[in-house]
Amino acid sequence: MAGGTEEAAHRYRRLDVWPAGELLTALWEGQTRALAACAPVLPALAAATEAAAARLSTGSGRLIYAGAGSSGMVAALDALDLGPTFDWPADRLVLLIAGGLDLSRGLAGAAEDDEAAGRADLVRTGAGPEDVVVGVSASGASAYTVGVLRAARERGALTLAVGSVAGAPLLEAAEHPILTLTGPEVIAGSTRLGAGTAQKVVLNLFSTGVMTALGSVYDNMMINVRPENAKLRRRCAAMVARIAGVGEPAAVAALERYGDVRRAVLGLGGVESAEIDRILAETGGSLRRAMERAGAAQNRPPSL
Repeated sequence: MAGGTEEAAHRYRRLDVWPAGELLTALWEGQTRALAACAPVLPALAAATEAAAARLSTGSGRLIYAGAGSSGMVAALDALDLGPTFDWPADRLVLLIAGGLDLSRGLAGAAEDDEAAGRADLVRTGAGPEDVVVGVSASGASAYTVGVLRAARERGALTLAVGSVAGAPLLEAAEHPILTLTGPEVIAGSTRLGAGTAQKVVLNLFSTGVMTALGSVYDNMMINVRPENAKLRRRCAAMVARIAGVGEPAAVAALERYGDVRRAVLGLGGVESAEIDRILAETGGSLRRAMERAGAAQNRPPSL
């Protein structure tokens, strides 16, 4: 398709003999074009984000990512970061990568041509109306990923597709198609370059927007980050101190007692331990709504 990711751009002929500085400049320009291609899709992405957050707010729906080749790796990177960053439960995350997740022998290139395998993999997840399925393919022609989205839509799941070629089957299969027109790659067909950058940006915006809507962010702080190392434990203590308006020693002690930022803030706000989980459950895990419900908001410092 003209203007697609596979087209060889005439301006890059004899690229293999360009000086390193000129080559890197051309690659950098390709990256900037990819970033620019993301701006026009923000309204469509906002609609997809709102729809996904509404679907997942029930508390049982899953995020299912699907892709093949380098697009699959970009999808996996976004998916696997949701647990440590936003404490997204492992049982609410599914990764469907053509050829499977065992990459010890590299990516299974031929696996992306199997639409039936994509359909079968999706069906095996038991996906249904509460789930959100995200398919990623630069060309939009990966049969495996198209199969996943077609099966997901038939089963009532919310479907989102990220691709870089207009009219591609993947985009046509999705309820929310996100088209980033990155154009021909500097190195023809190397979609790990511009198209890959656009995919990374779109998925990052989408997942962060969804997690924010679901209560994993308070103000601009990621309050659900898992304190799995010393740096993150210090960060969590600082968030508790800032939100609850207490000193660092009190924040550290509250974290040790209650286990996480939201519970520590509510505990410092005077909520009885036995009531904290009930209030969080009633407010969908949103710290802001829980503080308002419990009357703990009055303990915030004026700056917040």
